[in-house]
Amino acid sequence: MRFLAVLLLAASLAGCSASRDERGPSLASAPAQPLAALPQEVPVRAYAAFVMDARTGKVLHDTAGRSPRYPASLTKMMTLYMVFEKLEAGAWTTRTALPVSEEAASRPPSKLGVRAGEAITVDIAIRALAVRSANDVSVVVAEAISGSEEAFAAAMTRKARALGMMQTNFANASGLPDPRQVTTARDIAILGKALSKKFPRWYAYFSTPSVTYGRRTWQNTNRLLATVDGMDGIKTGYIRASGYNLCASVRRGGRHIIAVVIGGRSGADRNRRMEALIKEYLPKSSGGGLLANLF
Repeated sequence: MRFLAVLLLAASLAGCSASRDERGPSLASAPAQPLAALPQEVPVRAYAAFVMDARTGKVLHDTAGRSPRYPASLTKMMTLYMVFEKLEAGAWTTRTALPVSEEAASRPPSKLGVRAGEAITVDIAIRALAVRSANDVSVVVAEAISGSEEAFAAAMTRKARALGMMQTNFANASGLPDPRQVTTARDIAILGKALSKKFPRWYAYFSTPSVTYGRRTWQNTNRLLATVDGMDGIKTGYIRASGYNLCASVRRGGRHIIAVVIGGRSGADRNRRMEALIKEYLPKSSGGGLLANLF
């Protein structure tokens, strides 16, 4: 029965679209990457929300925050975490050239449109992931760090465990549909907090308004960056099995929260839910006071 359930789940995911807030190709376009044992079954398009005080780690709100969900392109938060580690270690600079393989170039949208045999800089790769949510660039990064996307996904999962993301399993670097690609709203909040605290030099990439490559320019998929005071990231995500996802970081008046919404019915619905969480829980986080803006 368990094997049959997995087959049925995989079949339903095959109708899912690619990452980002757009509909895209089916799972058939994205070859599965074998990794770890299959996680528990995941409800499709189920809502979850989690809000954390980024200064103290205190949980301010939790709606199904520990229930399994599909991360979609929230996956790229971990892909970028691995890039930032390379930069911090001095192994890469933002000018380091990353080669593009046929495997990377073949990934379905959302994508930057890199071509096999070319190379892109780390700077462009980061912008492409943070702004465009580019699936082709996810594979470029994965292959440059670990040799293959499969090995990179295993490294991502190990890093997740080290950060305390105990319910997260990665099967690819992009968030394209895969029944083994599972996380929780709580785990994503942990990752968001880690990114904002560990990489202050590189974290500003998440608020980049646009990215230009070739003759095309794309705007950041997180529209709330332009409308919510103090929002400085982090990442949107969408596949049909997950619904519309967003991990947000907001700093205002000396306060800082990480908020996660998974399973929005639309981009607008997700954004409304996120704005409501920010309005209610940012004032309840630590900090603030007369001297808050001095620190």
